[in-house]
Amino acid sequence: MTMASMHQQGASMRAMARVLGRSTSTISREFGRNTLPQLGYASHTAQLSCQGRRVAARPARKLELQGVAWSVVVTLLDWKWSPQEIAGTLKRVFPNEPGRHVSHETIYTAIYAQPRGELRRQLIACLRRGRSTRMPRTRGDDRRGQIPDMVSIHMRPPEVQDRVMPGHWEGDLIRALKTELR
Repeated sequence: MTMASMHQQGASMRAMARVLGRSTSTISREFGRNTLPQLGYASHTAQLSCQGRRVAARPARKLELQGVAWSVVVTLLDWKWSPQEIAGTLKRVFPNEPGRHVSHETIYTAIYAQPRGELRRQLIACLRRGRSTRMPRTRGDDRRGQIPDMVSIHMRPPEVQDRVMPGHWEGDLIRALKTELR
């Protein structure tokens, strides 16, 4: 509204930018983007065109509630298939149609994004765990890649440092000795 009224009063873009606390280039872009040749600049049409650009910028959802893919996913969930199995099957059945490929995360998101109601309860009941909310992966300590009862190399006994016994030598030294013995 402010820009449109200032523009009708003949204010410059720099004056508008100063009043609105924006860069002059931002005001210039706004006018260039939203000025219609026959109507000029109007705040209402600028807002509508901005909303249209925002909608067009977002990609279309692969799992729409009224779509064919959603009905296939729901049917396979009723058959007690996991979202991972469904995602893999869709890739195998439609190998040349990437628009029909859906990841397991997309399936989980579509299920848990349902509003509270009977459909949501039915879909969650179809999942193998049947949890009403998703459990984070980091519920406890991350134990991947850890050796149980591991002893640090700094805690080794002093006789290992002396290297008197052959089992305590480094591997490259043993390899060098083996080649000399041959």
